[in-house]
Amino acid sequence: MTVNLRAPRSGPRPLNLPGGTCLRVERRAVGVGLLLAVLAAALAVVLIGTGDFRIAPWDVVRTLLGRGTPADDFVVNDLRLPRVLVALLVGAALGMAGAVFQSVSRNPLGSPDVLGFGYGSAVGALVVIVLFKGGATEVAVGALVGGLLAGAVVYLLAYRRGIQGHRLVLVGIGVCAMLVAVVQYLLTKAQLVEATRAMVWLTGSLAGRDWAQVWPLLAVCAVVFPLVLGQGRALRIMEMGDDAASALGVRVERTRLLLMVAAIVLTTAASAAAGPISFVALAAPQLARRLTRSPGGNLLGAALMGAVLLTASDWASQRAFGSDQLPVGVVTGLVGGVYLLWLLVTERKAGRI
Repeated sequence: MTVNLRAPRSGPRPLNLPGGTCLRVERRAVGVGLLLAVLAAALAVVLIGTGDFRIAPWDVVRTLLGRGTPADDFVVNDLRLPRVLVALLVGAALGMAGAVFQSVSRNPLGSPDVLGFGYGSAVGALVVIVLFKGGATEVAVGALVGGLLAGAVVYLLAYRRGIQGHRLVLVGIGVCAMLVAVVQYLLTKAQLVEATRAMVWLTGSLAGRDWAQVWPLLAVCAVVFPLVLGQGRALRIMEMGDDAASALGVRVERTRLLLMVAAIVLTTAASAAAGPISFVALAAPQLARRLTRSPGGNLLGAALMGAVLLTASDWASQRAFGSDQLPVGVVTGLVGGVYLLWLLVTERKAGRI
């Protein structure tokens, strides 16, 4: 009898861990994840060196390692590094949140942009800006509270003996429309200074971000990312349907609620740090899935893709339009709008919409 001990050429490979635990590793997904991580790091270095005072990439790396000149150290560590870290964290948070919502709703359009959580944060921030004349910290808290309340409303309205994907998307679109109306009403009530400040926040920008935005967002990601990744297997099983997932031992409603709360927290924390950055949460999971060619939420791949997309968009907002620097939300809106049209055409040809 002949036994073939060769590993298969494609597909997941078993990885034996101490204690008898066996993990199945998607080689292509691991390779794509490593590539995206390297690309995000490279974009971060280039972005740190971009500006009126240009710094070569090798000088940026040397400064980050503590061997730069005093001038480079001030520009890199005090002025530009916080902005780049916010871009990486916001992109990763939105990418992972989008992957969760698309998996839970089993719909490629199920993202925080479509479901209205970003506009919930916008309403909370504008209430603080227009009605209470609050500062940056109060605006961030208002955005966080507004997003959480919008998420609670969408979940409660969509819940009927469980959550169905199409019902979640439809309820989210309706709530989003109402929140847009509230935003427009608040803008009509604002004075000129508050209206200008509100419009800048609504556009989504990374300009002027410092360590005060980095640390809270980093803390949220450090807590929520492991929580979501720990539910990755259950999320993948839930894509087979609630009945199949329940038969396989997954507590469907509990897991779904936990993942939705985690994704809403990530979305609102990202909005509180940088404003409502559009389309990253929609595009990042789709692109990650196409690159990895693996089923499931691709949570880590979506997070890395979100970081790449936002850092690249921030670089484009500073360099691609000459001397005119655009808010990063404008760039993501332009690129994301084209991507959404392409996605709709593709889904229609496939007969899914």
